[in-house]
Amino acid sequence: MGRSRSFGACAPSTCSIETFVALRYFPPAMNVIPQNVRDGFGKLIDPLAVVFIRLHVRPNLITTVGTLVVIASATAFGLGWVHSGGLLLLVSGVFDLLDGRVARRADMTTTFGAFYDSTLDRVGESALFSGIAVYFLRGGVPPERLTLAVVACLVALAASLIVSYTRARAEGLGLTAKVGIAQRAERVLLLGAPTLFFGAGNHGMLLFWIVVVLALATSVTVVQRVLYVARAAGEPSGRRPPRQRETLPGHAPALQSRKGP
Repeated sequence: MGRSRSFGACAPSTCSIETFVALRYFPPAMNVIPQNVRDGFGKLIDPLAVVFIRLHVRPNLITTVGTLVVIASATAFGLGWVHSGGLLLLVSGVFDLLDGRVARRADMTTTFGAFYDSTLDRVGESALFSGIAVYFLRGGVPPERLTLAVVACLVALAASLIVSYTRARAEGLGLTAKVGIAQRAERVLLLGAPTLFFGAGNHGMLLFWIVVVLALATSVTVVQRVLYVARAAGEPSGRRPPRQRETLPGHAPALQSRKGP
């Protein structure tokens, strides 16, 4: 009598994710790159978007070119041209932003465009981590690190695809899930910037540890999004974050491209 229950108000057999979230056992999900920083970078490339609009460049063409740049980046990584791979990856991130800004400013946003953008994002991520895995398999890391390096690539790829799916599924249910420490922008920067300046590092160790960190951070992001949606789904509809449907239900890219300003 009078004793408070230290583990919440539910019996172990009835505890669930929703219960833990409701009892605030988990902190709110965070974004490493604040939205105002993302918006600020988007405004920096607006002049380039205006040029593309004046040249009547279609957003789907920009999406296609961006994906080809990612595939070129993956190829460069696989061939051991790590500096070039990092540079091309960062360039692809610019294209990933441009297609959406061109589509919105020129009023060319379409249902198929959102679907196409989302699909090619997944193609690019699959190619990228496959290329890095090839680099490791071709002797990029010492033999004793090879198995862990390839496993890290597989985990990073799987988690990246799941991160994208969690957001897409949440939006299909009328919720938002634009949270997490390793969204697409963070992944592009974390992998592209260091490899551009430092390559793969001594015996490939820099690239190895980047992929390991990406695998862990992206897996954490999956958990963050699940908990975020569990929290949002448990709130009364009036308290839920405003729904912003900019893509097809079940399809959502992970970096701002055609997803609103």
